[in-house]
Amino acid sequence: MTPHELKAARLKKGLVQAQVAESLGVSQSYVNLLENGERRLAPRLAHKFVSLYDLSPESLPVSEEFVPAHTNDQRLAESLAKLGYPGFAYMRSHVPNKNPDEVLLTALGQDRLEGRVAEALPWVVMQYGHGKSNWLVEQARKFNLQNRLGFVVSLALQVAERVSDHDNNTRVQSLRELRSKLDESRLVKEDVFYRPPRTDGERQWLAQNRSEEAVHWNLLSDLRSEHLQYAN
Repeated sequence: MTPHELKAARLKKGLVQAQVAESLGVSQSYVNLLENGERRLAPRLAHKFVSLYDLSPESLPVSEEFVPAHTNDQRLAESLAKLGYPGFAYMRSHVPNKNPDEVLLTALGQDRLEGRVAEALPWVVMQYGHGKSNWLVEQARKFNLQNRLGFVVSLALQVAERVSDHDNNTRVQSLRELRSKLDESRLVKEDVFYRPPRTDGERQWLAQNRSEEAVHWNLLSDLRSEHLQYAN
């Protein structure tokens, strides 16, 4: 979140600096320093700004030392609910708000995912993956997740291409650009997406019945874009 974005968001809400300062429990002069780039915006305060200004979770800062730590499907589902995923709209979430890129990469970094969580990931890309993608791509490459991410982006692209309107055309172009960036560093080593095969027979079945996109990204996976509930 840049100083310019902070100021623009405040003005859009029709607030003066004194009102913001009172709501956040800081001084008016400190808000002014933040808006002029003379103070660094701490992550904890950034979360308060996002809540106060009703900003997209994309505005939340990403961790400077991000690692896709081990977690469980329930916490991932709650994080996806916080992002607005309709499939988990019924769920009460007690996890902190996170940048969508962090949620996405954390999920992709797990050895195994529930199907309902895996199916939500293309939605995250469709909803949030058409903005600034440099950090996302860099971190995916750092942790060798570019094939898994590329596959998810490809599924999102297939869904987005079925809709025809101006806003979606922009989204499609952005997703194509993101896919191309990931394709530049595609890994040759075979990997799996969301559920490792339990037997050699299942591995062979996945290898023979996977989609062209799964083949392209060297993944064993039976997930296809037509399986996604929000694709229809």
